[in-house]
Amino acid sequence: MQAITVRNRDAGASGLALTELPYPHAAENDVIVRVHAAGFTRGELAWPGTWTDRAGRDRTPSVPGHELSGVVAELGYGTTGLTVGQRVFGMADWTRDGSLAEYAAVEARNLAPLPADVDYTVAATLPISGLTAWQGLFDHGRLAVGQTVLIHGSAGSVGSTAVQLAHDLGARVIATGRSADRDTALSLGADAFVDLQADRLEDTGDVDLVFDVIGGEILDRSAALVRAGGTLVTIAEPPRVKPEDGRAVFFVVEPDRARLTDVVQRVRDGRLKPIVGEVCSLAEAPAAFTPGHGRPGKAIIRIVSDSATKAGQQ
Repeated sequence: MQAITVRNRDAGASGLALTELPYPHAAENDVIVRVHAAGFTRGELAWPGTWTDRAGRDRTPSVPGHELSGVVAELGYGTTGLTVGQRVFGMADWTRDGSLAEYAAVEARNLAPLPADVDYTVAATLPISGLTAWQGLFDHGRLAVGQTVLIHGSAGSVGSTAVQLAHDLGARVIATGRSADRDTALSLGADAFVDLQADRLEDTGDVDLVFDVIGGEILDRSAALVRAGGTLVTIAEPPRVKPEDGRAVFFVVEPDRARLTDVVQRVRDGRLKPIVGEVCSLAEAPAAFTPGHGRPGKAIIRIVSDSATKAGQQ
């Protein structure tokens, strides 16, 4: 099969290459997915799991990418809950070969059924952004109706999803970003927008929850905005500065089949609208890793063409 691989952690995106690899092995409770579309995170080339397995052993050449949609091609020993030929979407494991390949081995519990009326490209935008936004806002942030949430990076894949989920809940949403992000954030349901390059972050006033995807100085300054009993949640890095009378949480997203099912239903209902960016072929994936490449939105690697999908090919 064809896959994108990386061997040298110092090479960055220039080290990505289209390679021939063996068909993956389906371990116990695994599913082999014929990948139709895949998503990736540009920063994942710096993650330890890209280079080593769970025991810390080198696993290069590695296949990046941790979001996928496609069709079940094979079930591993003991795998239940899914069937061969079923449409699925979900997350590839952090420390195993990922989704930028024609086939991927994934733990069955990391996948959810994909309804027939949701396109593979749209589905590939959902797993990490949808689960991260939900877990950050509700599982860790405990956001409730009528509360105020400040969401950094509101035009990114995670931030834009968080804005929509918080708005749908009935929270007051303050979004942040660059000036070019204002219209997008407001159209997704934000009640107010803070231009981090032109406005004073401190003028937002106290909030019940800060959801951060940026880190650094913005994360440090955000701690002072959390009112008593509130929460600062971040996926960027462990907070150096914590709220004076509140909680600070750093987390890494976890797979959740039931929540993926809820997220995709919101797409079907029109309550969640993923922002799809550039759609590239597998051969074009290395270029798509370059920061600033393509149009705004989540870049997706389309591995099976639309024409092939419509013709019923897997």
